[in-house]
Amino acid sequence: MTTRWNLARLACVLALWALPVLPGTGQTPDPSTLPAPQQIVQTRADAPDDQAIENRIAAIFSQIDSLAHVEVDVREGVVSLTGAVSNSATALRAKEIAGRLEGVVTVEDKIDRTLDIEGNVSPLVDNFNAKLKSYYRALPLLGLGLALFLIISFAGHLLANWMWLWRRLLRNPFLAELVSQAVRVASIAIALVLALSLVGATALMGTIIGGVGVLGIAIGFAVRDSLENYISSIMLSLRQPFRANEHVVIGDQEGKVVRLTSRATVLMTLDGNHLRIPNAIVFKAVILNYSRNPERRFEFDLGVDAEDDPIAAMTLGLDTLDTLPFVLKQPDASAFIQAVGDSNIVLRFQGWLNQTQTDFSKARGLAISATKDALETGGFTLPEPIYRLRFDGQAGSEAVRRMQDAGATDRRKPEAVPATSSSEALDVTPDHHIEKKVDEERAETMETDLLDSSRPVE
Repeated sequence: MTTRWNLARLACVLALWALPVLPGTGQTPDPSTLPAPQQIVQTRADAPDDQAIENRIAAIFSQIDSLAHVEVDVREGVVSLTGAVSNSATALRAKEIAGRLEGVVTVEDKIDRTLDIEGNVSPLVDNFNAKLKSYYRALPLLGLGLALFLIISFAGHLLANWMWLWRRLLRNPFLAELVSQAVRVASIAIALVLALSLVGATALMGTIIGGVGVLGIAIGFAVRDSLENYISSIMLSLRQPFRANEHVVIGDQEGKVVRLTSRATVLMTLDGNHLRIPNAIVFKAVILNYSRNPERRFEFDLGVDAEDDPIAAMTLGLDTLDTLPFVLKQPDASAFIQAVGDSNIVLRFQGWLNQTQTDFSKARGLAISATKDALETGGFTLPEPIYRLRFDGQAGSEAVRRMQDAGATDRRKPEAVPATSSSEALDVTPDHHIEKKVDEERAETMETDLLDSSRPVE
């Protein structure tokens, strides 16, 4: 009894375990385990018989030279192709043609590929001969298209070479050259489009236009820095921010302007060296032009003792500046207290001069020297920095004694400067050496200069 009961329990467990896989339980089967659907071939009462299909395919193959030796057998809608063809492409063509007919269930490819030389080369030769004949018939049209292309291109070339016309219209050599090149390129593009349209090569025209577009994008990315300089050159030629031989500061670079080219601005530094700055940098940089306004202000600082009268010192300094011949009376010189230190009062003096007649650096140096001498002569003290020193013991006493002995020693007075040397030191005439070098270089070089003296300066 116990054995039967155990067997019954085991049977129940096995039944429950197998229940999910039994049909009709509501369990959704896995799609991956299902067999692939098969194509259903339906029978139609009006379907053509096998003989009609065979005759139709054979008639079609008889009209094609490469398929003339292919034999057809049709049974229950199944087409069997036998025979021999030259290559696999021809066999595939025969299979495709047979499969298009109504009533065909499937096509069995039993064709033998001979791969003979004549069968594979002859179609190529025939195709080549056919293309040659078509090209021969199209020679008059091709000649007309070529003539149209040459005429339009030549006309555009002549129009582009009329530089006098573009320079008269634009009044800028750089823009005139740019428009000339644009006319030349545009004429060639128009001539090519018209010629291809005339001969009916619209597909080739689309391919060329697409290729040129992609090539233009690639070139644009490759030469984007050069294009930026080129565009900046156009803007600078229109703005004209400076003239040749003007003293300018572009960013951190200072010098005399030599020329403006299509790629860079050429400067000659004040020490006589050449400096080429890319026009993209020049266009975005801060430009300081010293030559635009001949009047320029100079300034310097002098300190007097804290116990001296700063107002009297400023008055004496201004009187001294007024006596200098290179200091302009209008606008007049000025002075004010710049700062008050621990032991001195810093005074700032300002004056104006004409850069066309006076060298700025020389005049400023002489103004500092004259004002300093006048203050010292007037009893004002120009204090030096004061340092507090502490000496301890015998060593300190010895150091103090030595300093006193050194102070008691008479200093030699400077020897008198010859009159010729003094006159040269007091000469504030501008140095035109750099300007002469710039003029010589501009006269010698044949490089195009985009600076136009006839245009207004921005």
